[in-house]
Amino acid sequence: MVSKKIFSAIIIVLLSVSQSPSAFAAAKAGAKCTRAGAKETVKGVQLTCVKTGKNLVWSQSKSTAPKENVNQSNARRKAASYLSYSAFSRSGLIEQLEFEGFSNSDAIYGTDAQNTDWNKQAAKKAASYLSYSAFSRSGLIEQLEYEGFTPEQATFGADSTGLK
Repeated sequence: MVSKKIFSAIIIVLLSVSQSPSAFAAAKAGAKCTRAGAKETVKGVQLTCVKTGKNLVWSQSKSTAPKENVNQSNARRKAASYLSYSAFSRSGLIEQLEFEGFSNSDAIYGTDAQNTDWNKQAAKKAASYLSYSAFSRSGLIEQLEYEGFTPEQATFGADSTGLK
């Protein structure tokens, strides 16, 4: 007859063996994860599984980041407001926030706090341009680069419109 302690130990071993090896891998910021919203704490750092593009990756939770100051909070809120109704490149949004009177560091903070997909922004901006004006593919790419999108982002934006 098997004692309860031995039986429990056997069950625990069997359950741990049935888990996938990746289930035991230590999470780290930027590494792949499998379930959006999952949370892990590694060496006192809270990580959350978030969707970035088509991938799920571990991201350091905002709760472990230093508290933002009032200027940073306002820059973050203003950046979110701009992105809610218009498409921007990263550099274009930083410039807009600086035009509004935010310091360069607060403008960068507010922009980066959005965790924006800049390819999607380039696609939105490209569609916006084509809604009121005609462009060749190269002309649209050039215009998007002028707006501050990288060549790769501008190409993505033009490609998203069907221009070949």
